[in-house]
Amino acid sequence: MRLGAQWRSGGHRGGPTEEENVATTALSRPTDRAMIAGVCAGLADRFDMKPNTVRLLFVLSCLLPGPQFVVYIVLWIMMPKRPY
Repeated sequence: MRLGAQWRSGGHRGGPTEEENVATTALSRPTDRAMIAGVCAGLADRFDMKPNTVRLLFVLSCLLPGPQFVVYIVLWIMMPKRPY
């Protein structure tokens, strides 16, 4: 087990808990860390990134032409809220 994976899994307590495992595998919107809808926080959890990094990348991507706002709204509609 690599050091990074060991740190993310909570050390020597036997691996990730069920809640941590669901948060990193399922694409869902957390309600506790949401700025607008929780889409960026959910993507950050899924791809093991910091939410503010994903938010900054989204804002920077809005400077380029493309359907960024449409994708955000579609993800907002399609991503379920996290039940916990």
